[in-house]
Amino acid sequence: MAYETIVVEEKNKTLWVGLNRPKTLNAMNFQMINEVIDAFTKLDEDSGLGVGVIYGLNGNFSSGGDMDMMLGLDYRTGHIWNNKMRQLCMLLRNCGKPTIAMVRGWCIGGGNEWQLYCDLCIASENSRFGQSGARVGALPVVGATQYLPLLMGDRRAREMLFLAKHYKAQEAKELGLINEVTPDDELEKTTEEWCDKINSHAPATLRYMKTSLNFLGDLHYPSWMHGSELLNAVWNNEQSVEGMNAFKEKRNPDFTKFAR
Repeated sequence: MAYETIVVEEKNKTLWVGLNRPKTLNAMNFQMINEVIDAFTKLDEDSGLGVGVIYGLNGNFSSGGDMDMMLGLDYRTGHIWNNKMRQLCMLLRNCGKPTIAMVRGWCIGGGNEWQLYCDLCIASENSRFGQSGARVGALPVVGATQYLPLLMGDRRAREMLFLAKHYKAQEAKELGLINEVTPDDELEKTTEEWCDKINSHAPATLRYMKTSLNFLGDLHYPSWMHGSELLNAVWNNEQSVEGMNAFKEKRNPDFTKFAR
């Protein structure tokens, strides 16, 4: 596959996958998801690769779903989108090699959910993590409602989700959302050191440990399926249209006109 929205490099038994839609802060669309799926399928299947890193080019990880694309979803195309998202997230989680999210800048909404599915997350000190679904009329049910309570605790997860709250990198580390924070100019070096360490370990053991570590979280699979249909009910309804248009127009959404 020829890549247009990502940049892929193999280096020292590590697959580096860079998100590259700079005009949208690396927002996700169908093309990007298909390309990332293709890249991480190679990680899973290539015996010469031992670890995968997903990161964002141009100073940001990802701002989440592409608003223009999401505004065009309906009950049919929304179902396809939700399944694609779940397919990618399951690939990140169930790949037989460890995966690392290397984060700079914005890691919001679907971007934050992608990093939740990686085994490890390392971030520069300028990073921001959070969920924006409540603000734009979308549902963060492709990982956030399942994994945030496991990592941050139930109360903090509800705080992030209900208040659409963002956390600086150091706060995210203290809450257990991410593993490590580095100065921006040391991010790649530290990530490479992690990858080298992982690649020096027994590959079968790494795979079996990952399978066992995933057990508790894998029990949430019915919630992902259930959540996808809930999300499908949101696409193109009046509240999501208002929220997403407000985001695009850089104004506050007016949800007061909707019954509570």
